[in-house]
Amino acid sequence: METGPLYQRKVLLGVSGSIAAYKSAFLVRELIKWGAEVQVVMTTAAKDFITPLTLSTLSTRPVFSTFLHEEDEKYGVWNNHVDLGLWADLMIIAPASSNTLSKLVTGACDDLLSAVYMSAKCPVYVAPAMDLDMYKNEATRSNLKELEARGVVVIPAEHGELASGLIGQGRMAEPESICQFISAHLLKQLPLFGKNVLINAGPTHEHIDPVRYLGNNSTGQMGVALAHAARSLGASVILVLGPTHYPLDLGGLHVVRVVSAKEMLTAMQDYYPSSVLTICTAAVSDSAQR
Repeated sequence: METGPLYQRKVLLGVSGSIAAYKSAFLVRELIKWGAEVQVVMTTAAKDFITPLTLSTLSTRPVFSTFLHEEDEKYGVWNNHVDLGLWADLMIIAPASSNTLSKLVTGACDDLLSAVYMSAKCPVYVAPAMDLDMYKNEATRSNLKELEARGVVVIPAEHGELASGLIGQGRMAEPESICQFISAHLLKQLPLFGKNVLINAGPTHEHIDPVRYLGNNSTGQMGVALAHAARSLGASVILVLGPTHYPLDLGGLHVVRVVSAKEMLTAMQDYYPSSVLTICTAAVSDSAQR
């Protein structure tokens, strides 16, 4: 998948006790597909619906659910909620049960997940999951409003068939929808969101005849690094790249391949009018015809 704002992000996924917890397996896979690194923290109740082994296997990281493991208790080894909270670039609680939402609002820290939430300094997203009447209950509505007032981003529950057999709003958003929602939300906050950036990089080759050419050893690394930096700030990047054979990470970039200085000039002129920022790093051959 094309890289986006979730690419190489450290995501702390909190899983609480809800039948929708089975979707967390698909959410882990979806987040990894988007390029994220995922650490799962789950409540004891969540284990009734999905096993830590499943989530550990999918995330390739150990799953934490308690402050202490029985085998480590005698050695004084514990799961540090503060370290977990500081590790994350963002935190997602999905599914967020009615009980867990209440804990987040009151500050109760009687389990590892709520303690990690209280320690987190990163953006937090919650995806509620509960039955129709529970979701409509004024206590739930009040808790969601309070969390939003504190800066927590609520991913709206979806309408559909619920575990009780009722049909209505309360279903946890689908994993793909959650990733799309978070990606769009993160993008809108970036300073170059919605802006086009034009960058050129690499050498040009000026042919003397069909076999020989004059050029240089430019790798294009500088331009590609700048392109990824602009991309990470939300820009749509056009990279006009000369004929380099250096292995470059071009994921998420719109790359226009050129060979000669004339081709590079034409490409730059084509994209220049729609760009708000142009950066020229290419090592254009000195022998280019003018």
